[in-house]
Amino acid sequence: MGERLSSNQLDKAKHVARCLELAILYEISADKPGNVNLTVGFEGTRYEHFLASAVATAPYFELAAERGIAVSRGELKVSDVNVGRMIRDCVAEVEAWQNGGNTLLGTIILLMPLAVAAGMTPTEEKVLLDLSKLRKNLRLVVEATTPEDAVFVYDAIRIANPSGLNKAPDLDVNNPASTERILNEKISLYEVFKIASTYDNVCSEWTSNYQIIFDFVYPNLVEQIKETESLNKAVVHTFLKVLAEHPDTFIARKVGVGKARDVSIQAEEVLKLGGLATEEGKEKLREFDSMLRKSDSLLNPGTTADLVATGLALLVLGGYKP
Repeated sequence: MGERLSSNQLDKAKHVARCLELAILYEISADKPGNVNLTVGFEGTRYEHFLASAVATAPYFELAAERGIAVSRGELKVSDVNVGRMIRDCVAEVEAWQNGGNTLLGTIILLMPLAVAAGMTPTEEKVLLDLSKLRKNLRLVVEATTPEDAVFVYDAIRIANPSGLNKAPDLDVNNPASTERILNEKISLYEVFKIASTYDNVCSEWTSNYQIIFDFVYPNLVEQIKETESLNKAVVHTFLKVLAEHPDTFIARKVGVGKARDVSIQAEEVLKLGGLATEEGKEKLREFDSMLRKSDSLLNPGTTADLVATGLALLVLGGYKP
């Protein structure tokens, strides 16, 4: 990557990695309905698996930020940062650190280009990032991805082996011919995600410049923290708002779009009753959580968790401290 980074630049990369790791820890620690948390898990997947996973991600976020810094110095093309390979290697490291199965695939896919973009973005005093500049750089990162990036991400998906991975209408990850097509037809990772964006919100975020995360998740987190003065309440209420507005595509892949919409309607009902701000809301939230857990992880709003974790990353990168 050319000349060695200065101590300040290395510190910046470490700071970015810590922000993203902390965002994951904040998200998993909140008492969200239907997700793994401190007191409740699923068969084979518990809170400690997510803690180990969060720690395992940090070196790869740091590397991604370092490569972003190299891009900003003109020493590396943005198309050469190897986002896909870093995602694959990070997912493999997560698998090596714990035995709870797929914990953070969607979150890693969203956060890795964000780490690169954060490295590219000039920092203000106290290492704070201008989020509007960060978003512009994020677009550059995802749109510059290559066919090789796509192949590495396919490897990452196979390693994580997420539930609900049904046959895709095109470029199915489980079809060995897909990799050959991607390379022969020079289909970039961005283009692959464009195909999948109609049925997967993680892919949709990549191709919409993280529209839900920047325009909905992050503003709601900021508003809820001011209103509740509690990070846990802010995360739970934001989670419910996202779920109510955007049916969870992880649920949809496993049990159908109709059931995902039913879950969204119930999330809206919890909010109408006040959520954690009222006794009626708390009771409805407990009922909602219980309903989501009755089918083990089939109704786990996992994609919603990925979106909220990434919104929390913006919050921490922007200077939030508890």
